[in-house]
Amino acid sequence: MAGPSLGIAAWGLVTGVAMVKSGLTLAQCLAMTLLVFAGSAQLASLPLIAAGAPLWVLLGTAFCVNLRFVIFSAQWRHYFGHLPRHRRWPIGYLAGDLNFVNFVKRFPDPQPGPGQEAYFWGTVAVNWTAWQTASIAGILLAERIPTTWGLGFAGVLALLGMAYSLLNERVLWIVAGVAGAVSIAAYALPFKLHIVAAIVVAGALGWWLDAREGKA
Repeated sequence: MAGPSLGIAAWGLVTGVAMVKSGLTLAQCLAMTLLVFAGSAQLASLPLIAAGAPLWVLLGTAFCVNLRFVIFSAQWRHYFGHLPRHRRWPIGYLAGDLNFVNFVKRFPDPQPGPGQEAYFWGTVAVNWTAWQTASIAGILLAERIPTTWGLGFAGVLALLGMAYSLLNERVLWIVAGVAGAVSIAAYALPFKLHIVAAIVVAGALGWWLDAREGKA
């Protein structure tokens, strides 16, 4: 996680600054970064909060952006489903995109095994610390960090690298391409609903293609 943590930190810094620029109080910013701990959902919801969007739009956007964690959790269950609930809940809170990618590469066989929990905690410790340290720094230094730095691009690169490593099947490439096309075509929608539209269309297409291949 040492290499990706640089992109995570840059992304966290931008998110911390964005929370302050969106009009949230210091307490609200700190609570959001510590409790939500989901950078893409935070960045997607902040413009909606600043624009005074309806609550259902805010909740729907955050829900759709975080739908990938439902898929991740279904996979984590093969490894950690046997653990008691009080040990699974912290895993659910700390699980992240890059942690998932590294974990399934390290343990490709989806079943419990030695060293898995220790490996998980090692990666999330780096991920969580890099994010929270940078995010809190962004919150506290928001007025001193110029937006011209363009640090958000580092976070975009980190996400692109993660997404590319997951595109290992033809169906996934098709779904990713459709998601990008729908997002661009629907970009004019208000309240960043083009993100929701892309997720809904790509998700429906992915389920349909998967079911079709299963019947073949």
